[in-house]
Amino acid sequence: MPPMGSGRRSTERAKDFRGTMLRLLGYVGRHKIAVLLACVFAVCSVVFNIVGPRVLGSVTTKLYEGLVATVQGTGSVDFAWIGATLLGLLGIYLVSSACNLVQGWLMTGITQRICYRMRAEIAEKIAVVPMGYFNGHSKGDVLSRITNDVDTLGQSLNQSITQLITSVTQIVGVLVMMLSISLPLTGVTVVTLPASILIVGVVVHFSQRHFREQQQVLGTVNGIVEEDFAGQGVIQVFDRADASVEEFERENDRLFSSAWRSQFLSGLMMPLMSLVGNMGYVGVVVVGAGLCLAGQAGPGDIQSFIQYVRNFTQPVQQLANVSNTMQSMAAATERVFEFLAAPEEDQAPDAQVPAVRDGRVEFDHVRFGYVPGQTVIHDFSCTAEPGQTVAIVGPTGAGKTTLIKLLQRFWDVDRGSLRVDGLDVRAWDRAALRQEFAMVLQDTWLFNGTIRENIRYGRPDATDEEVEAAARAARCDRFIRTLAGGYDFVVNEEGTNLSQGQRQLVTIARAVLADRPALILDEATSNVDTRTEELIQRAMDELMRGRTSFVIAHRLSTIRNADVILVLRDGDIVEKGTHEELLAKGGFYAELYNSQFDHAA
Repeated sequence: MPPMGSGRRSTERAKDFRGTMLRLLGYVGRHKIAVLLACVFAVCSVVFNIVGPRVLGSVTTKLYEGLVATVQGTGSVDFAWIGATLLGLLGIYLVSSACNLVQGWLMTGITQRICYRMRAEIAEKIAVVPMGYFNGHSKGDVLSRITNDVDTLGQSLNQSITQLITSVTQIVGVLVMMLSISLPLTGVTVVTLPASILIVGVVVHFSQRHFREQQQVLGTVNGIVEEDFAGQGVIQVFDRADASVEEFERENDRLFSSAWRSQFLSGLMMPLMSLVGNMGYVGVVVVGAGLCLAGQAGPGDIQSFIQYVRNFTQPVQQLANVSNTMQSMAAATERVFEFLAAPEEDQAPDAQVPAVRDGRVEFDHVRFGYVPGQTVIHDFSCTAEPGQTVAIVGPTGAGKTTLIKLLQRFWDVDRGSLRVDGLDVRAWDRAALRQEFAMVLQDTWLFNGTIRENIRYGRPDATDEEVEAAARAARCDRFIRTLAGGYDFVVNEEGTNLSQGQRQLVTIARAVLADRPALILDEATSNVDTRTEELIQRAMDELMRGRTSFVIAHRLSTIRNADVILVLRDGDIVEKGTHEELLAKGGFYAELYNSQFDHAA
């Protein structure tokens, strides 16, 4: 799905309806015993229900004959037989309802387990798709696949399987019962079938593409809502509320249009099928009256047949509804499977973990670009010895953060090699590689939970004392204790009930607690005041001691003590040395350093 605001997508049918359904059957197949039992109970429910009209017809005929005999004085109504028969009929309907209840309970359990499995697979998939995937898919779209699409799948699957079984069983059973009553009347009813099939085919043909568009646009609308909610502060500051509303209304209009068309077309199914069914009623009444006058059918037979006509047209209508339901299910299921089929981060079949993990990092003639043909890092070589602090500076867009992404193997180098502890990162076990580094980014991330839980995210088995010690090292213990509840203060979603600087301090405490061999600081102090920055810098100096550290900084005063400073411009190292050495050269680094004081002045 394109990013927000990318324009109108083309509408289309499900790309592979048959393949999607076959793959979905694989999920259903895991519960084949439960499905089989549900189908058996569904069939039993229908069979018992079908028997009812025939029994009721026999009661009507018996009552009619008894009344005629009473009038003629040749007999009387056998109320004992009628009462016993009606009592038996009540038992039949109760058994039918009980079977229907059991199959509903079974199918609900099956569909919810399938939905649970799909949501779990999506959650696992999110953790392994490459970072580039999210460049072309909004978070709202992925969220829509987890919620709306899976819910649509679950509801549709629950309805369609049993409905399909019961409808087919009812059509066959009713047809047998009608044939046993009257062949001419059965012929009148069957004549309506071609019209019903034609209606179903036409409606399905025109409505399927609208069902698919509805699911797609719903993902877009969810993305807009998620972005507008998260960025409401920025929207208000830049007075873009009206523009945001216009964008939402534009996509909402598309959602309205596609939903209206799909629902309108599917809504035509019932009145059209009812029209065909009523035509069948008229035919049965006319022909049945003639048969009754000719003595070829009794009153009870006509009554039973009229009920069977309703029971015959009803499953045909239900099959039409199932076709609509399956269209919606196919569109939703295909979107779920599209995400599950997204490429994953590759893992070397013989992934390794070095025996000695001391934090040595080597960039060897690394070349990289996010898009083929657009190189960001041209020819980068650098070695960071264990315990060494490497500062990376340069103007915006020089490739500083890109190097960090390569270190974490969010992306792989196009040419050259990147080795950590002597092993190319492409041969590393991904999880072990990322456990090599603790990281503090400029963009802070906190989840909804207590401050203690957010800090402990760096090391889940840490004790409360270790969490508080990490907070003291990061110089955030004091402000935490001023909050209501202290370490048990609940951070809301996005952490907006803390200041930007406070959020940064908590993420630094998280990195302190993680205690990894290597450390990445990407503008870690950019959102705190000068005094707090000085306190944090002391904590960072202590934290970086004995660890290989990569520090990205725009405030060059914070990297004076770095062992080596790499100056990047346009993806290449233009200068390299210590702070004093680079200032003495009077080159690009000196120009960057002095410009900060010029701006300050």
